[in-house]
Amino acid sequence: MSPTPLAPVQDPCLDEAVDEDIRIDRSWMVIVWDDPINLMSYVVYVFMKLFGQSLENATQLMWQVHNEGKAVVSSGTREKAELDVFRLHEHGLWATMQQDI
Repeated sequence: MSPTPLAPVQDPCLDEAVDEDIRIDRSWMVIVWDDPINLMSYVVYVFMKLFGQSLENATQLMWQVHNEGKAVVSSGTREKAELDVFRLHEHGLWATMQQDI
C-alpha cells in the first residue's frame, strides 16, 4: 500500500520570512549623537574629512547634532554603516547605526 499524498500546508512563517528579506534590503543610517566633549569646529572638520561634506553642509549637520541631539550623517549598506561608525569612533565622536524605517 502506498502512502496517501498530503495536501500542501501554508506555513505562517513564510510571510514573516518574506518580510524579513525585505527588511534586509533597507539601508542603514549612521547617527551621530551630541556630546559635551568635542568642539563644534572639530565635529565640522570630521564631517568634512570623513564624508566629503562642504563646510556649509558639515556646519548644518553639526548644528543639527547640537540642537536636536543627533543627526543622520550617512546611509547605505550595513557594511558601509559599520565602517562609518568605526571611523567616527576613531575620531572620538559618539555614533550608532540603525536600519532605515
